[in-house]
Amino acid sequence: MSLDLSKLSSKELKELLAKKREEEHQAALKNREAYEGIRAELVQRVENKVRAVCEEVKGLHKFCVDELGAFRDTLAEYGQLRNPGQMNYTVQEGNFRIEVKTCKIKKFDERADVAASRLIEFLQGWIKEKKDGTNDPMYQLAMTLLERNKYGDLDYKSVSKLYELEERFNNPEYSSIMSLFKESHLVEASSTNFYFYEKNDLGVWVRLEPSFNRL
Repeated sequence: MSLDLSKLSSKELKELLAKKREEEHQAALKNREAYEGIRAELVQRVENKVRAVCEEVKGLHKFCVDELGAFRDTLAEYGQLRNPGQMNYTVQEGNFRIEVKTCKIKKFDERADVAASRLIEFLQGWIKEKKDGTNDPMYQLAMTLLERNKYGDLDYKSVSKLYELEERFNNPEYSSIMSLFKESHLVEASSTNFYFYEKNDLGVWVRLEPSFNRL
């Protein structure tokens, strides 16, 4: 039965309105709780699978390091390496191929931090004489090349590109800063990467990417 609002007093209307608002509020809370429950369950399920896969990938990496490292000794024993220090090699059986590539990781010592600070000061003084200010392309490029990665380290390749700007800046201070960067170069360690390939039906070697985003 419908309610005739015209017969209600102002007090009764206010009470009815308050009751309606409370019902809507409670319904919104239930909907929010339902949403948050669904979200929490989804995130938990995805997290569990991601962590499991991460552990599996760590295990795969350790397996490759141990097994292929031992196999390298076998290659050396059978004279299959060009020289004793060779770290890169390929092994293949049937339609599956494994490539092992080792490279040096180049980084900087603490002198690079000093050089970076000096370069920022130099650039800030340099743009004061330029009409474009911070919009100057050379200033923007140099500042971009000084950006650090997620670990807070300067990128070796980016800093190396700063050397190419030395003639364009043509300034003794800039050249001095570049010399300091070069002095701070160091080879920290070696990085070994593993690549896997399979031959498809067309006889073409296709890389297998054990990566979620490569599928």
